[in-house]
Amino acid sequence: MADTAAAATTHPAPSVHVRALITWMAVFPSITVVQLLLGPSLNDLAVPLRVLAITALVVPAVVYLFVPGLLKARVALLRRRAR
Repeated sequence: MADTAAAATTHPAPSVHVRALITWMAVFPSITVVQLLLGPSLNDLAVPLRVLAITALVVPAVVYLFVPGLLKARVALLRRRAR
């Protein structure tokens, strides 16, 4: 948590456009991979249940792992560029 606070004071929060891009960069590959891995086994389910199963896996992964990781990578890149 301290890293996040320090990063926030060093670099401003990304704009809504950058946050949307970062979110998309996490969501699209995640959905694609889950669909490729589980799609064939979920084919017998109705579409709403298929979407429920995929989003039940993707949303937590994106929110808790991928977006924070991409935000940390963004800060690291900004630090590197500032040097």
